[in-house]
Amino acid sequence: KGNQSRRLTLSCSLIPSTFSLLEEPTVTVYPAKTQPLQHHNLLVCSVNGFYPGHIEVRWFRNGQEEETGVISTGLIQNGDWTFQTVVMLETVPQSGEVYTCHVEHPSQTSPLTVEWRAQSDSAQRKLISGVGGFVLGLLFLGVGLFIHFRSKKGQPALQPIVL
Repeated sequence: KGNQSRRLTLSCSLIPSTFSLLEEPTVTVYPAKTQPLQHHNLLVCSVNGFYPGHIEVRWFRNGQEEETGVISTGLIQNGDWTFQTVVMLETVPQSGEVYTCHVEHPSQTSPLTVEWRAQSDSAQRKLISGVGGFVLGLLFLGVGLFIHFRSKKGQPALQPIVL
């Protein structure tokens, strides 16, 4: 009627269906602090980028489930329809122990497990020394080969003797 204008505003929301979209989680395990074994520490299991938000994260030590000392952030939305969570285990790691973060999510047909092995400082030093020795050996081999082939360039080629 007349000069009256009518305004119609439509709002459209897209909500992904759990049947049409499954995003697998990315799992990372690491200690919260770098410190010697037999000291109190937090092992962190960071689970990121999964959809839907239904997920189960559990900690195991040497194959036995740990229920005490487990702390979770709960579900956190990433802003792109995916979720993340961080589940930590308060522990005093001992040399030789194997810690496993066990993740079950609808996007996976079987559980995802990521291990962290407690290593003593001496074992870590031996590993670093071994890798360092190997790299140093390769360096000396490379320099030796370089010198060898460079010195060969200056020598005249052998000529056959004609009788």
